[in-house]
Amino acid sequence: MAPKHKTPRHNWHAATIAEVRGTLGIQHLGLTSDQAEERLQKFGPNRLPQARPTPIWQIAFRQFASPLILILIVAAVVSLATHPDEPTDAAFIAMVLVLNALIGGFQEWKAERNTRALQQLLQVRATVLRDGEMCEVDGEEVVPGDVVWLESGNRVAADLRLSESHGLEIDESLLTGESLPVSKDADGVFEAATPMADRRNMAYAGSMVQRGRAEGVVVATGAQTAVGQLALDITSKTGGRPPLLDRMADFTRVVAWSMVVAVIVIATLGVLWRGYDVTDVFMFAVALAVSAIPEGLPVALTVALAVATTRMAKRGVIVRRLAAVEGLGSCTLIASDKTGTLTCNELTVRTIELADRRQLEVSGEGFAPAGEVLDRGRPVQASADPALKLLARTAVLCNESDLYERDGSWVWRGDPTDIALLSMAHKLGVVRAALLSEAPLVNDIPFEAERQFAATFNRLEGGVVASVKGAPERVLPMCAMDDSEQSVLLDRAAGLAELGYRVLALATGPVSNMDESSVPSEPAGLEFVGFVGMIDPLRSGAREAVAACRAAGIEVSMITGDHPVTALTIARQLDLAIGPDQVVAGSELNDRTPVELQDLVRRVRVFARTTPRQKLDLVEAARAAGHYVAVTGDGVNDAPALQQANIGVAMGRSGTDVAREAAELVVTDDNFATIVAGIEEGRIAYDNVRNVIYLLISTGAAEVVLLGLAILSGWPSAASGAAILPLLPAQLLWLNLVTNGIQDVALAFEPGESGVLRRRPRPPGEPIFNRLMIERTILAAVTMAVVAFAAFSYMIEVAGWSEFEARNALLLLMVLFEIVHIGNCRSETTSALRKPLWSNPLLLAGSALAMGLHVLAMHWPATQQVLGIAPVSLQQSSTLIALAFSVLVVMELHKWWRRRHPLDIAGRG
Repeated sequence: MAPKHKTPRHNWHAATIAEVRGTLGIQHLGLTSDQAEERLQKFGPNRLPQARPTPIWQIAFRQFASPLILILIVAAVVSLATHPDEPTDAAFIAMVLVLNALIGGFQEWKAERNTRALQQLLQVRATVLRDGEMCEVDGEEVVPGDVVWLESGNRVAADLRLSESHGLEIDESLLTGESLPVSKDADGVFEAATPMADRRNMAYAGSMVQRGRAEGVVVATGAQTAVGQLALDITSKTGGRPPLLDRMADFTRVVAWSMVVAVIVIATLGVLWRGYDVTDVFMFAVALAVSAIPEGLPVALTVALAVATTRMAKRGVIVRRLAAVEGLGSCTLIASDKTGTLTCNELTVRTIELADRRQLEVSGEGFAPAGEVLDRGRPVQASADPALKLLARTAVLCNESDLYERDGSWVWRGDPTDIALLSMAHKLGVVRAALLSEAPLVNDIPFEAERQFAATFNRLEGGVVASVKGAPERVLPMCAMDDSEQSVLLDRAAGLAELGYRVLALATGPVSNMDESSVPSEPAGLEFVGFVGMIDPLRSGAREAVAACRAAGIEVSMITGDHPVTALTIARQLDLAIGPDQVVAGSELNDRTPVELQDLVRRVRVFARTTPRQKLDLVEAARAAGHYVAVTGDGVNDAPALQQANIGVAMGRSGTDVAREAAELVVTDDNFATIVAGIEEGRIAYDNVRNVIYLLISTGAAEVVLLGLAILSGWPSAASGAAILPLLPAQLLWLNLVTNGIQDVALAFEPGESGVLRRRPRPPGEPIFNRLMIERTILAAVTMAVVAFAAFSYMIEVAGWSEFEARNALLLLMVLFEIVHIGNCRSETTSALRKPLWSNPLLLAGSALAMGLHVLAMHWPATQQVLGIAPVSLQQSSTLIALAFSVLVVMELHKWWRRRHPLDIAGRG
């Protein structure tokens, strides 16, 4: 529900706190209870907007809005109207429709929860100043003008303009993608165009206070907050349609019109030219239309996608919407978040530069201390290197975090920077608990953003030792060195920063005359022990995954809210960019036209310091440029882009509920490399969808061509002069609903072919029925129809068989054709002889079941009477089997020809 009134739209970060108070009409002591109640009535609860839930009946109705479904409904009604005594076909179609509606309805019901996940972000408690006293209220009761108190561990309940701050650091990664906590400064006033990630005087709803304390004035609640605007984006925008839905819509129209026209032509010629009875022809035309339209296709498609869903789950990709399975295999561009997707979202010390200028490399990713410290490629330990031991000791003593192993897993608590230092020390063999037992803490200077350093004072070997960490420009002046040496060290620190590292300087030294009861003074005369460079590292396998995407013809773009220098460092490791000129910052996107944005997404692969709105604009530009876009992300800031993309891929482990609910796919291990496995399964799923469609359409077309040949030729003819119809309506329905309907589902379980990731992506505009599919369908349908028509004519005109005997044998031949033809349908290019039958046991069993059912029907009196069939001799069966293999020979020749004369990708599909 939208708020009753909106708070004034201001660039609060560009105003002083006095101006903010004046605009909101509040005093320093906050609101009174009466004012708070009045504003609650005016602005509404601090609750995110929620779309009105879609009624169950509307969800159910939508499942029948597909053109293919509507065709099937019409076919069922007509079939029931013309054959009230034989409702088998109508009942089968109804069963298909109900099953399809149940599956699709369940998927849509899950999607209705998208915005409700956002609501959880504001279900918090807040400490506010009311009537001049601090009190705790429910987050929904916070109103514009409230004065809110923040401290470490709090989740921010509303957007705040900070009025006071003390060492405040806030994790805003879920909103901005910034990998490090942001230091805040209440006294700062910034330009109006300052990106959200750089507004250091603001605290935003949903973010988490990592350390420090602050006071702030509420400037926006509910839908007016930054996260509220994201909620509105999700509720107001419709997501991109997966390619399969677009292709199936086009395909359905082609099938419907083609079959209707063919049936009308055949029926008209039968009445006007060959003299058939109008009623008989109408009943036959209905049966032919129902038979030709593949009513088993929705179930077969659902099964094919469900099989792919199961296979994806085994490889770490959870599918929330079935149509997205094929969509991932169709994407031409992956727009990936950096923090938590391509990187670990856990700071890691990557390099150490000691005071003696030795440079050491640190392996491993994330907080867990799995890795080594390497000196020119050789592992080293602190116990064997005094300089390294001193650095590790300093990093551990000047630390407020914990890192320990519990039940075989590593557990951590505290500031990410401190945890990264503890992890580095663990790799060197230095453990905090053991060291503190030898050097107990006696005093400290906690980190404050204004100070830019932290210091601890520990009793060690009869004296007190100071351990200091912080910004190089603050720590180096505390050390005993001249200006020239300090200048050299600052240049070295700047060089590390240019490589994208967050650089800390470490120093230590004895302290005399320590008064443990008073606040210690800033240390001096210390010994510089070294620099540490840390970064949110690349995920293991991410570089290889990006390379695999390129090999598959898929472009990869990185869109992050992080700093351009940090983004460039990661982009270089991924081979996405080389220099700063290949990174576009969000500030450069503000005045771009849609056409200019399209040009950018074609050329540039790294976008940094972007806002959620800019990420959304980039995704829309990529789609407008002709890409099918898969967007990956884990934060609230990613949710609008995830929903607007053709395929949204959320991170399952570190991702927010918002991101997971907005996406169609969820990667369980948060690894970009897993997405490549999903792409492979998506392409296999689409291959199987095409194979199922090819089977159903080619066999249906064969029946239409067979009947067309009989009516057009008038041969063989009955005594009346009219052509004898090769198959009766009930026999046509038997072919389509029983024999064919079993095998198409089994075909959906076909395992993938090798090399699917070496193909280029299908062109976004490519139809289901591309040139290769058309060639194969026409050739298979004509082959089966011509051979069947010739055999039928021979039986009656030459062999002298009765109509009953000829139709009985012809129906068996058509069943055999479908069973043999299933081998042609397993691959568009690979020979059926190279596809082992046992590689898809379900298909083998399905073909055997289809054949078994027909043999049973030939011997069971009830089906003998309904279908007009009887047993066939062994000699006749052998001849029919040989004829059925003609379609295999013809299609093998076609595959051989196409291997020697390949089509371009649009023809290959």
